[in-house]
Amino acid sequence: MTPAGRRIVAAAEELFYNRGITAVGVDLIAEHSGVTKRTLYNQFGSKDHLVAACLAERDQRWRSLVRATVDACDGPVQAVTAPFDALRTWSRTNTRGCAFINALAELPDPSHPAHRIAANQKLWLLNLFKELATAADCSGPATLAAQLLVLHEGALATQPLPLDTLSESTDLARALVRAGVSTGCG
Repeated sequence: MTPAGRRIVAAAEELFYNRGITAVGVDLIAEHSGVTKRTLYNQFGSKDHLVAACLAERDQRWRSLVRATVDACDGPVQAVTAPFDALRTWSRTNTRGCAFINALAELPDPSHPAHRIAANQKLWLLNLFKELATAADCSGPATLAAQLLVLHEGALATQPLPLDTLSESTDLARALVRAGVSTGCG
């Protein structure tokens, strides 16, 4: 990506996250990134492709953080809830909820390129939870993965409220994993 393309993605990502995808036009993105609309369209072709590029960049950063957090765990049982620890780190600078949930709400058409990226991000997290639960030798890893995803997404959805649902969700996730440990996990 060119330097102008990186500026456009950075400006667009911030604007989309803070104001909403449909509320932000290409004129505002061009202004905030210091480029012309023509440059924006030359780089991305359309606003839809720019939204997809922004979500892809965000997804890459999120996955890198989660993988680093998982890799830092002492063992496979602790790793199962590592995405909750990554979310605590992520939430220090991302306080308006989940950009992927927001995108799914604003872009309900499954054929939209950004919708597919957002949906794939959620499926990736579900599969990661299942993979980690399987590696920890948990019984029922698919069920545990679904439960952990629901807790994780609930913490994200309630993030803009003056509640600390992340702490509660993390505690509950660890309790579910401990219960799995006593019935055949780790």
